[in-house]
Amino acid sequence: QVQLVESGGGLVQAGGSLRLSCAASGLTFSTYSMGWFRQVPGKEREFVGGVSKIGDRLYYPDSVKGRFTISRDNAKNTVYLQMNSLNSEDTAVYYCAATIGIIPGPRATYGYWGQGTQVTVSS
Repeated sequence: QVQLVESGGGLVQAGGSLRLSCAASGLTFSTYSMGWFRQVPGKEREFVGGVSKIGDRLYYPDSVKGRFTISRDNAKNTVYLQMNSLNSEDTAVYYCAATIGIIPGPRATYGYWGQGTQVTVSS
């Protein structure tokens, strides 16, 4: 079955950096666009970036543009999220997700999701 497993979350001070990884299995990774989302309790899941199937297109919302960078390694079936200049508003559970469609795309088009990894930014 399809599995997406995030790792790399943790506690970091404001201004610091973290790199999240998402390892995929059970799917032909290179045929899926990948997205990263985050969610805090009581709020909707927020898209924070996406990468096309071969990595030639990237998309970021204004809230993270210039601070977050997505990359993927199709040979390793892994997508990454490098997060710099973190602040308390970045505290959330971060999820990776796969879509057969294009990025960013509606959230409903992402058919596979990981279990999430907690990122906590202390001020």
